[in-house]
Amino acid sequence: MKNYFVHPSSIIDEPCEIGEGTKIWHFCHIMKGAKIGKNCILGQNVFVASGVVIGNGVKIQNNVSLYTGVIVEDDVFLGPSMVFTNVVNPRSHIERKSEYKQTIVKKGATIGANSTIVCGNNIGRYAFVGAGAVVTHDVPDYALVVGVPARVVGYICACGGGRLNFYNDEATCLYCQKKYKLHKDKVITITE
Repeated sequence: MKNYFVHPSSIIDEPCEIGEGTKIWHFCHIMKGAKIGKNCILGQNVFVASGVVIGNGVKIQNNVSLYTGVIVEDDVFLGPSMVFTNVVNPRSHIERKSEYKQTIVKKGATIGANSTIVCGNNIGRYAFVGAGAVVTHDVPDYALVVGVPARVVGYICACGGGRLNFYNDEATCLYCQKKYKLHKDKVITITE
């Protein structure tokens, strides 16, 4: 007995792993060898390739493709039509499957609508990639990045409530009261 929901229009290639409470909506394709955690939501037209690993509580909006090499940790949000790549220098006439690069999206990160993550670049814990950004370098934990190419314009709380304003290298979230320290361009949580 399966303990997850799959819309009848979706295709699930066995064997793959799909966690309890996960919902897979219209026109999705999950390839064999993919792993999807518990309580995830995959919106319309999501593609998950072989070898992709998706953690628990992940929300994937419409029209997102996760290609081989992508690892998504728990509680990540992938916005509508955002894009992952898996080859740096693709050509139609040259097969480069042996050159796939890994991309890790760490716990709690948000990737905004229509943004692009160039393969081989990791997204830090609770980082926030603004809509339409093009990520060409690793994104630090808690960083807010925007633009083409994406650049750090500030830092954001794990709750996503708003930007962290650092004074004397310390900040308190105005929404949830978590405290942070900025040390050598890295944000560290002082209180959970």
